[in-house]
Amino acid sequence: MSRFDQAKMLMKVKKLQKELKKEIITTEEGDGAVKVEITGEQKIKKIHIDPEQVDLDDIGELERWIEDAVKEGISQSQKLAAEKMQPFMGALGDLGL
Repeated sequence: MSRFDQAKMLMKVKKLQKELKKEIITTEEGDGAVKVEITGEQKIKKIHIDPEQVDLDDIGELERWIEDAVKEGISQSQKLAAEKMQPFMGALGDLGL
């Protein structure tokens, strides 16, 4: 791969990284009691808890909902990133990345 092609590929990868930063995955647990927004970079953007749907006498349940929503969001975000990166995987190996 020529240096020009390498530079082009790196520019495409950087553009994809910016796109992933803008992607938002939303997951919910407890019939909407907990909603989590995670970016395509696997960073938590927001956690929303609906106080109307939460039993404060059962904090363990709320903790499980939060954990499950975060885990699912990260999983979906990883799948999204992998799908978007797939076309670049062979070329990135050529670049030594």
